[in-house]
Amino acid sequence: MTTNTAIKLVKRPTGGPITRELFEIVELPITRPKDGEILIKQQHLSLDPAMFGWMSPDTESYIPPVALGDVMRSSGIGEVIESNHPDYAVGDRVMGMMGWQHYYLGDGQGLNKVTAPLPNEAVLSVFALPGLTATQGLFNVGKPKKGETIIVTGAAGSVGSIVGQLAKAEGLTVIGVVGSDEKAAWIVNELGFDAAINYKSANLAAQLAQHTPQGIDLFFENTGGEIQPLIFERINAHGRVIVCGLIADYAKEVPSPGPSWLNVIKKRISIQGFTMPDHFHQVPELLAKLSPYVMAGQIKHRSHVLEGLEASIEGLNLFFSGANKGKLIVKL
Repeated sequence: MTTNTAIKLVKRPTGGPITRELFEIVELPITRPKDGEILIKQQHLSLDPAMFGWMSPDTESYIPPVALGDVMRSSGIGEVIESNHPDYAVGDRVMGMMGWQHYYLGDGQGLNKVTAPLPNEAVLSVFALPGLTATQGLFNVGKPKKGETIIVTGAAGSVGSIVGQLAKAEGLTVIGVVGSDEKAAWIVNELGFDAAINYKSANLAAQLAQHTPQGIDLFFENTGGEIQPLIFERINAHGRVIVCGLIADYAKEVPSPGPSWLNVIKKRISIQGFTMPDHFHQVPELLAKLSPYVMAGQIKHRSHVLEGLEASIEGLNLFFSGANKGKLIVKL
């Protein structure tokens, strides 16, 4: 252990695939922890759609962009290997924003100890950002009621798959939108969704009508795309739209136009976007809400694990192609 391999962001994406030229792979000296600091060897890091926003130059977003020349931002999980902090001991497993690098030095702020007897992949797939986002968005924004119908886009993804399972456990009819027949079969046969729609198939409006005969009460939006206005047309009076992500627009210089606002007026639809940094102070409360579902076996997941730090770069493009199967994680 002499140097720390890290990946820095050196250029902003301008649309299209994420390429290696946007980053610089560097070897940094490992600094020993001073008083109040800990040194962590990161074992797994998370790839999330939010990273596209973090790489953009947008200074009016919910979190400042990653500065050019800084280590790329990401959450991860690892082990404390040296500690001069009273609250952390060598061997503690911790989770937090540690970036695209093998080692992280910090004062413990923003980190959480991991005590659940679960593999790293399971922790990052369920109890980290995906589960927290799903819980906040569904319960605190969507306010679901038993007997309602919810449609979830990106339903085989890390957030959408948990949203659907939580909603099903609460007695809702759950429809998922996915990008392949394999993913459609998985969310219906394994996760218990009531139905699935492959957005790449034909007759989307007819499929929506078939699967939502009573209309749609909640729309959990993760993707955008051509199916969005068709869903919007089927939202019931006083329906709620929870806007979590728009992966279809992240690689575009000009976002796609949204649905007409006429239905917002006629049907008194509520639309709310949310981002998790506004709610990090609620993490203990959100975990307390999520954990009983997990312990009862009502939340299943699958992880898509890439090998090696450099796989992070090309791995981001899996969000655009939809080729990932489950939560995207990089094993270091």
